[in-house]
Amino acid sequence: MKDTDELAARKRLFERLEALQEPAERPQPSRRAAIHEWSEDSRPRERLLSAGPAALSNAELLAILIHSGTPSQNAVELMREVLASCDDSLDKLGEMTYDQLTAFKGIGQAKAVTVMAACEFGRRRMVKDVRPKEKLDTSEKVFQACLKSIFWDKTEEECWVVLLNQSLHFISKECIGTGGLTSVNADIRKVLKLALLKNATALVLAHNHPSSSLKPGTVDDTTTRNLNDACRVMNIRLLDHLIVHGDRYYSYAEEGRL
Repeated sequence: MKDTDELAARKRLFERLEALQEPAERPQPSRRAAIHEWSEDSRPRERLLSAGPAALSNAELLAILIHSGTPSQNAVELMREVLASCDDSLDKLGEMTYDQLTAFKGIGQAKAVTVMAACEFGRRRMVKDVRPKEKLDTSEKVFQACLKSIFWDKTEEECWVVLLNQSLHFISKECIGTGGLTSVNADIRKVLKLALLKNATALVLAHNHPSSSLKPGTVDDTTTRNLNDACRVMNIRLLDHLIVHGDRYYSYAEEGRL
């Protein structure tokens, strides 16, 4: 009897040891439901077809473009994270570089390029085609028709000149200089050379302030004054000098400084 009890005790001991040696079940990583697993009326593509694109959030529209997310984030959640990093601003999204986009887990080359291409399409959509006989006789017309789309999303300063004929019809627009975040060197000789080569009799100088301040600085004032003096010698009219940021501008002409 004693031997039987001892064998039973040993058996129970072995069973306990085996139980301790068995690996504990590892928790399975949480997985978000993929978009194709959502109810049909919640999927971005189906919602776009049924309710129109205006009914979708920015994240949902971008999710349609990138198609998929990661095991822990679906495409909508991934794009919400990207948008949150730029304060939900599409303008700031358009300024993001390839390296900044691919820093997000789940965004590789294809998705980054797709987002960048979409932002560029949005920028180009703002471009207003200048009609050959359209008279650009106000600074607002020049800004809307020729300059707004150029400076949108720019993070470095650039300087451009818009060339017009005697009737103030558009001839061309040319970039005459680029620089850092604080200054642009407007080459007056280059501006006049371009005007003469294009047979322009009037021009508008423009540059951007990425800092968002439209207040002209001392260099801006000096450049405007020197260019105006040089244009008078060549019998060319300097119609305006615009300082641009986004959809706003400062006009020397409108402020009575030309």
